[in-house]
Amino acid sequence: MRRMSDEEEMQVNENSENVEAKQTNEQMEKSDTEDHKDHDGEHDNDEAEEGGSVQKDNVKEKMDKGKKTVPGILYLGHIPPRLRPSHVRTMLGAYGEIGRIFLQPEDKMVQRKKKKAGSRARNFTEGWVEFRDKRVAKRVAASLHNTPMGLRKRSRFSSDLWCIKYLHRFFWCHLSERLAYEQTVRQQRLRTEISQAKRETNFYLANVEKSQNLEKLRKKKEKRGESMTEKTWDFTQRRTEDEIRQSRLRKQAMSKKSLQKAQEKMCVIEEKAQSNVSLLAKIFNSSTEQS
Repeated sequence: MRRMSDEEEMQVNENSENVEAKQTNEQMEKSDTEDHKDHDGEHDNDEAEEGGSVQKDNVKEKMDKGKKTVPGILYLGHIPPRLRPSHVRTMLGAYGEIGRIFLQPEDKMVQRKKKKAGSRARNFTEGWVEFRDKRVAKRVAASLHNTPMGLRKRSRFSSDLWCIKYLHRFFWCHLSERLAYEQTVRQQRLRTEISQAKRETNFYLANVEKSQNLEKLRKKKEKRGESMTEKTWDFTQRRTEDEIRQSRLRKQAMSKKSLQKAQEKMCVIEEKAQSNVSLLAKIFNSSTEQS
């Protein structure tokens, strides 16, 4: 009986050891699975956070694309003397970001007259200013119109006023097209003037040559003793205003004379009619007396 108890104790110990080993293995497996789950959850959270940030960035980019800054152009109707594009940029640059500036210079004829007078100052007549954002351009046009250019009393342009207008649906390409059109028109005008001057000079030179040839012929004929017959122009000249007025007055005078003649004829006819009436009265009166 004692031997059996020892064997049983050995078996019980072995079974308990096996159970403990199984339990430890199960605990290790559970811990590993929990660790894997925790790591998986962290990875999922990180991926979710990254996906949310990417979506937010995409949304911001779309919003930025939807709200593109459209440039706006201002028209400057009055530009005082000694005002340059650098001055315009410094004055208006305080209100917003400025892109391109163009000031229309004076005509070349005016510049030539100034040079002859002794002044070499180059002035401008009108200008265009491009703002990066059209909303800023609208605000600037609404706030600065009819206000003094210089904020300080000692500035050059304190006595001058801004003449600004915002140009709706006007872009810089329109301005370049307009300038190109004006340049082409100017070139065409110069070409026509040059061609007309060439025609006049050629006509004058041809007439000079003709006159010289005619003089040579006349001198030759004079030496021979022959007479030179000059050609006459066979065409009717247009009447002047004085001649037209005189002809109208003559017509009116003729009409007055014709009226007078007609009145005289009517008087003669009436006299004859009265004489015939007297004769008829005598004839009929005599016939009544006899009856």
